[in-house]
Amino acid sequence: MSAFVPVNPKPYLNGLTGKPVLVKLKWGQEYKGFLVSVDSYMNLQLANTEEYVDGAASQTLGEVLIRCNNVLYIRGVDEE
Repeated sequence: MSAFVPVNPKPYLNGLTGKPVLVKLKWGQEYKGFLVSVDSYMNLQLANTEEYVDGAASQTLGEVLIRCNNVLYIRGVDEE
């Protein structure tokens, strides 16, 4: 059984800056793009963003701002 290791979110998000990420919202949508910046409230700015609905690519959005209270989780992804 693997042990859970807690991660402080600020350094984690700062480490993801400039890298491709996947952001899942509470409402089910997913956004994949490059994390440009994170502010003190943990709002996210993404570039070259693609929207995914039910796992299928929906549309290309470009640059987006995601408000912090909508985020379910964020994770780094491999560059394609």
